[in-house]
Amino acid sequence: MKIGIISDTHKKVKKAKKAIARLLEDGAEFIIHSGDIVEVEILKVLKYCSVDYIAVYGNNDSHLFEHHEFFNLVQEPHYFQLDNLKFKLMHLPYFMAPDADVVVYGHTHKFVSELSGDTLYINSGEVCARKKPVSEFAMLETFDEKYVVTHYEKDEDALEYTTTTIEHKREANE
Repeated sequence: MKIGIISDTHKKVKKAKKAIARLLEDGAEFIIHSGDIVEVEILKVLKYCSVDYIAVYGNNDSHLFEHHEFFNLVQEPHYFQLDNLKFKLMHLPYFMAPDADVVVYGHTHKFVSELSGDTLYINSGEVCARKKPVSEFAMLETFDEKYVVTHYEKDEDALEYTTTTIEHKREANE
């Protein structure tokens, strides 16, 4: 299964739309937003894109509570099943216990793809290009024997995204 992951879009609606469009173009079957959504328009893009999604509140999203019933918004930490895997979704990296197959978080604005024991920790970085002049996001592909994470990044002056692929062998299947 291909799972698109974005985080820290903040007020950058155009960058968020481009990231979501690229993930869908590359075959995303589900999208996760790991917080600091900030703009309702970004939630609308997620809601009306062609795949299911989930989004967690970030520390800059308290104003979005009034829209809770209209969008698939959850509070952290939120556990859910997807592709026979247990996911834990949060914005702030405060619940980092290895109590899920995949732990997705945001807030730090730094890309992370790390397998520790049986748990994959992933932070897609920042779509907003606020802390560095790079917009970034990720695609997670799940297989029985491995995880494949593709990191997308685009410098402010670049025309296209560059990608880096990381493979993690799933230890439970050795």
